Amino acid sequence: MAGPGSPLRPDANAGRVALVTGGGTGIGRATALELAATGAKVVVCGRRAEPLEETTALVEADGGEALAVAADLREEDEVERVVEEALERFGTIDVLVNNAGGQFTAPAEEIGLKGWRAVQRLTVDAVWSVTHAVATRALIPGAGGLIVFVGFSPLRGIPGFAHAAAGRAAVANLASGLALEWSRHGIRSVCVAPGTIATEALDGYGADAVAAWERSVPLGRLGRPEEVATLIAFLASDGGGYITGTTIVVDGGADAWGLAEPPPPAGA
Repeated sequence: MAGPGSPLRPDANAGRVALVTGGGTGIGRATALELAATGAKVVVCGRRAEPLEETTALVEADGGEALAVAADLREEDEVERVVEEALERFGTIDVLVNNAGGQFTAPAEEIGLKGWRAVQRLTVDAVWSVTHAVATRALIPGAGGLIVFVGFSPLRGIPGFAHAAAGRAAVANLASGLALEWSRHGIRSVCVAPGTIATEALDGYGADAVAAWERSVPLGRLGRPEEVATLIAFLASDGGGYITGTTIVVDGGADAWGLAEPPPPAGA
């Protein structure tokens, strides 16, 4: 069956195989569950085995098929191993969801080169490594498919996340460029840019920060992982077949409104 509250048919993605990076928690787990609930076979990868196995157990409990592959996607040989295991198990990959990422909050002037490079390595370099491997080994030989890049909203930038917002903007542009280049192979490429989503990742930022983010949303609440996941599952389905080369914002109106908070005061 499709997931709770899903508007998609349970066979909307039947016959497809999806690889979801960062599939052990948050948006990644919700996306894996929604893709599986709409008929896809799912491969989830990330650095920690335990949450990945929890995701696959949830998929299998609902009658789906899933594979968990623990790997550090910053390492090229690990990327190759993930793709190889996915192909060995399911024979192909039709959908890639580049969800894995990581960042820390800091004023821009306090972000050193080491911190900058650490975030870019995960949000840009590793994303390209996975995308290239999946495209050359599965999507191009298999005559097409979908690549999803998970970005950030607001698109204008986010105070305290200059490094991370820059990386996510890079992959949004990559989504557009690849849509132009790889359309000849039947590959669609879309960036999905969530706003602040209520996941366990927010726990480390503190109640005051989360409350401020919530105040900046015109709909008056944070998003749910399932709301992002259902969009991605739709994009993977035949219904999303004419959507490519764009960024779709899922943020309750936050990007349209702006930050709705004053800029940091001088001397802060």
